[in-house]
Amino acid sequence: MQDEVTKIDNSSFERVEKFEYLGTTITNQNSIQEEIKSRLTAGNACNNLVQNLLSSSLLSKNIKIKIYRTIILPVVMYGCETWLLTLTEVCMLRLLENRVLKSREDFITRSLRSCNPYQILFGCTNRED
Repeated sequence: MQDEVTKIDNSSFERVEKFEYLGTTITNQNSIQEEIKSRLTAGNACNNLVQNLLSSSLLSKNIKIKIYRTIILPVVMYGCETWLLTLTEVCMLRLLENRVLKSREDFITRSLRSCNPYQILFGCTNRED
């Protein structure tokens, strides 16, 4: 790709493949795969930081679910309102969720596992009630 510079008034703007804006990765191909990969990496790092809490037998199942919903999930789902997901991206998000939740079998509930990531982030009700 050739170097392209756009000038507006006294400012020069260079064309780039991707850049970070407000914590979100924007690409020149308008692809969200890079953004999802970086969100998943951040989610894995966050999961590793709270692993001791989620493994603790001193905390109740409800507290562990709240930790997951308030600490890990928002890190992964930041900016998700603008994502147009394909099946591949949904599978990538599910893999992280399964990895986090399977390692903590004691706090997986049927209602939590049956929700998609958007429902978990913005509130999921138990469908069996």
